[in-house]
Amino acid sequence: MELHETTAVELRDLLAAGEVSAREAAEHYLGRIEGLNPLLGAFVTVTADTALEDAARADEALIAARRADRPPTPLHGMPLAWKDLWEVAGVPTTYGTAALEHVRADADHPLVARVHADGALSLGKTQVPEFGLNCYSENRIAAPARNPLDPRLSPGGSSGGSAAAVAAGMLPFAPGNDGGGSVRIPAAACGLVGLKPGLGAVPTDLGNGIRDAWGAPRLVVSGPLARDAADAALLMDSLVGGTGGAYLAAARAASPAGGRPLRVGVSLRSPFETRYDLTLEPAARAALDAGVALLEDAGHRVEEAAVRYDNRYASAFQTIWTAGLADAAIPAAGEPRLTRITREFRDRALRRPPADKLAAAAVLRRIAEDCRAQWGRYDAVLTPALAQTPREIGYYTSHGADDDYRLQCQYTPFTSVVNVAGVPAVVLPTHTTPEGLSMGVQLIGRRGSEAGLLALAAQLGGT
Repeated sequence: MELHETTAVELRDLLAAGEVSAREAAEHYLGRIEGLNPLLGAFVTVTADTALEDAARADEALIAARRADRPPTPLHGMPLAWKDLWEVAGVPTTYGTAALEHVRADADHPLVARVHADGALSLGKTQVPEFGLNCYSENRIAAPARNPLDPRLSPGGSSGGSAAAVAAGMLPFAPGNDGGGSVRIPAAACGLVGLKPGLGAVPTDLGNGIRDAWGAPRLVVSGPLARDAADAALLMDSLVGGTGGAYLAAARAASPAGGRPLRVGVSLRSPFETRYDLTLEPAARAALDAGVALLEDAGHRVEEAAVRYDNRYASAFQTIWTAGLADAAIPAAGEPRLTRITREFRDRALRRPPADKLAAAAVLRRIAEDCRAQWGRYDAVLTPALAQTPREIGYYTSHGADDDYRLQCQYTPFTSVVNVAGVPAVVLPTHTTPEGLSMGVQLIGRRGSEAGLLALAAQLGGT
């Protein structure tokens, strides 16, 4: 078995035991990147020299730890990569845009520093949409990220490059971040497990508080992308820090709620249904039906969920989702280099009165409370992960801003409201189409239920 065929947990154990050196692991995955990235566009920047230097230091540190009878660091020698929205010291950060100068970061982002302190080694930066705005990973600075299951198709976004890298065996796992589905969408598109933690579960996500500048719930959180629930849990332990391996232990136990049967509500409702025509494709329905069957086979009680959504959601979410574009310090010379959707939404955000943003934030706060109350009647709520199979490269960008956005909402109508509510959700694959594409389901939990969701994903297969 080759290294990329092992699970992340198995690779971690091999590295910790010294059966595989950090340099061997780095060289193996760098070789995979060299061979596959020209087709898949998962990486924007590959930092091979730095990774090999770091790997050599990691091997020396393991020898020193053994001599001192100390355990290895939790992720000793584990290769990963960072979305090109996070700063990594010495590496340019592009934010997926051609409108800004790509400056080398002086220091690691706090989350990057947290995971590197656990011994993980960065192999580079992965492809994202401009400013992480969209559910596809195409921009004007590098080739689009492509889906390893069918390179004609998108792997989703905004963590699309990272998901493509994991699904293709260029990485054992990868951190992502999620402000409207950006971990869960590419996980579903590429056949992975993706966890969106609740707001505050990862301490570095709270650097700017629980609300944005307009008083809306803060949307973006950090979470793992992996091939199974245990691998996701291993990385989640590092993202959080100081857990003592609690998430991995929960996933390995695969016994949510201590073995008690769960009450799971199933919902096809979406807060976008009052604005857009939403159609659940047969593959998405098949994935949902498979998820229901897995839950029932595991002994859980599944019933239709009585869920309703405020019809002001679509307008309020779009207002808040694009509000930050007005704050981006883009020089006049860079404006023409923005993608069409970014440029048009930025122009609207700049013209939008502050009162409209404050009103939209107030609407989302009320919707967040309402969703938590409705979903909280169940141990978990099951929805499709996606409404459609992954679309072709260029499917969204061939349209103007409004149609581009509409198509994204029709593809991903079930994810963004979970960010607004601030609760955790996990996506896992449950169905493979005749064409070899993966489709999955989303399980939404209560606040603080991240470990339980990983345990449930493991119980249901999560691979």
